[in-house]
Amino acid sequence: MKQPVIWRIILLLAVTVVLSACGGNTSQQPTASQPKTIQPTASQPKANVEGTVWVADEEGNSITVIDASTNQVLTTLTGIEGAHNLQAAPDGKTVWAVSGHDSLAVLINAVTYEVYGIVPTGSMPAHIVLSPDGKKAYVTNGADNTVTVIDVETRMSTATIPVGEYPHGLRPSPDGRWVFVANAKSTTLSVIDTQSDTLVADIEVGESPVQVGFSPDGQVVYFSLNAENALGKVDVAKGSLVGKVSVGGGPIQVFVTPDNKYVLVANQGTQDSPSTSVSIVDVATFTVVATIETGKGAHGVVIDPSGRYAYITNIFENTVSVIDIEQQSVIATIPSGSAPNGISFSTLPAVPAPSSEIQLEIPEGGQMDMPGMTP
Repeated sequence: MKQPVIWRIILLLAVTVVLSACGGNTSQQPTASQPKTIQPTASQPKANVEGTVWVADEEGNSITVIDASTNQVLTTLTGIEGAHNLQAAPDGKTVWAVSGHDSLAVLINAVTYEVYGIVPTGSMPAHIVLSPDGKKAYVTNGADNTVTVIDVETRMSTATIPVGEYPHGLRPSPDGRWVFVANAKSTTLSVIDTQSDTLVADIEVGESPVQVGFSPDGQVVYFSLNAENALGKVDVAKGSLVGKVSVGGGPIQVFVTPDNKYVLVANQGTQDSPSTSVSIVDVATFTVVATIETGKGAHGVVIDPSGRYAYITNIFENTVSVIDIEQQSVIATIPSGSAPNGISFSTLPAVPAPSSEIQLEIPEGGQMDMPGMTP
């Protein structure tokens, strides 16, 4: 007589568990005012894109080189102390990196994985970018509140431009007319006229701007406001702030998709309280439409020229996440060196490396002769 009662109790408990699980899933469905949060999917090792991803491993004193078609590490280049950021040239044949420790810009041959030359910068260089024609490089010097201008052909510094307090990220406009600089310890973006290489404006935007990103048409520049947990935008023609939207905790780098549909924002947080996500902001509505979980301390962002994939450095877990932007999902997680920071995509197809680790030789004199190779 007791057995049927026991089975009814078991059945009731089972139904309760199932309903609880379904109820939990239902409560997490996004509403019109609540963007969806997307968890990583299983790793998929290959991607339908050719190119090379370069990653600056700041605490590893190294650079990780990744084959974008397989999402596999090609090699690790060692010898650049405090490699904070880097940038591939438009033709992909060379890559510039900065050494925060040695105050140098280092030019690397992306075909032979050798150093082509070095250029002294100001103190504590943070980011380096190239003009769209590849003729000039611009370096932010955090401790000097300046930007160093480098002639790529001669590998010589041609100007030092005073900007705001603790300049960090910077990028050129698509037409090469301007360079916008985020001053991390102030409330401004500095604007450099690239024809004269002089400061022409400081735009008030908010607390602790860290990095900028232009729309493909050059009409809008977006920027992270690290202390406000926000993404802002400036109308370039007007030179003024036109909007802000809340994103994740401690946003760092930003990047606009080539079709001008989305802005991706990496939310780093802090080492004690790391954020683990990338916010996707819809350009048309200027609202967050998705939050993708990547890894601890999402920091650097770059998007391949096709606009299909985004690559995110996770600075507190030594990995790079690959996001399929169309599917809004993480398709691969790639190991890197310690504290991966800056990241750049080269259109040059991956070149096999002679070994899994290569020690870079840094010349004392600055330039090196490399027959058959022009930067």
